[in-house]
Amino acid sequence: MTSPVLKQIDKIVKENNVVLFMKGTPDFPQCGFSQRVAAILNTYDIPYAAVNVLLSDEVRQGIKDYSDWPTIPQLYVKADFIGGCDIVSEMHATGELKELLAPLKKDV
Repeated sequence: MTSPVLKQIDKIVKENNVVLFMKGTPDFPQCGFSQRVAAILNTYDIPYAAVNVLLSDEVRQGIKDYSDWPTIPQLYVKADFIGGCDIVSEMHATGELKELLAPLKKDV
């Protein structure tokens, strides 16, 4: 991992419990798939970092290289790549995502 962009991505992934690389922002998603994953995450009351890949072509390509996954959005939990929209949607529907995120829920 010699590329500065890949190092930057690795740092973001490792410094945040939950990271969503997406097109747009959670408040203003720029594609339906990113909107879907952000909406799912918002149902869990967990803090997460969001990286708008539309701000940098290098980051947009870099995240695909980092994960060896061709599409965006991409979700990472505890530095593990979870998947894109279809996988996150399926995990949400089966309760698997709830189980994965439960330890990260905000204390009230």
